[in-house]
Amino acid sequence: MRNTKYDKICDLHKAKESRLKNSLLAFISGGFIGFLGELMIEAFCMYLNMSRSDSSTLMIVVFIFLASLFTALGFFDNLVSYFRCGLIIPITGFAHSMTSSSLDYKNEGPIYGIGSNMFKLAGSVIIYGVVAAWFFGMIRYLIGGIG
Repeated sequence: MRNTKYDKICDLHKAKESRLKNSLLAFISGGFIGFLGELMIEAFCMYLNMSRSDSSTLMIVVFIFLASLFTALGFFDNLVSYFRCGLIIPITGFAHSMTSSSLDYKNEGPIYGIGSNMFKLAGSVIIYGVVAAWFFGMIRYLIGGIG
């Protein structure tokens, strides 16, 4: 079968996606998460009498907990398939990747299953984030010093 004929067959059976619709949904859902985060920070500052820094840390903890809980309950994947990057790019995506990797291998036990597979996807994100932070920190130090 020729490549052009194969490509035509694939195009007939490929799911149609609207990039504009997906972009708008991701923008709106990501913006809504940011809005909820800011509301949480303001509520923590006002009602719990916390500093803004402590409130933002608590907000991140709440988002991580909710994303992990929703992944464990099984409906975070459905939300991600609809809202796409609007839910994956914030910290909720990181929590989802760790929780889903852990749950996939829970039958193999706490050490060989959950513990060894928890950082399957998140581990590469962590290592490249640390390396990039070190690299750009060194550039900043060499160009203009720290401070």
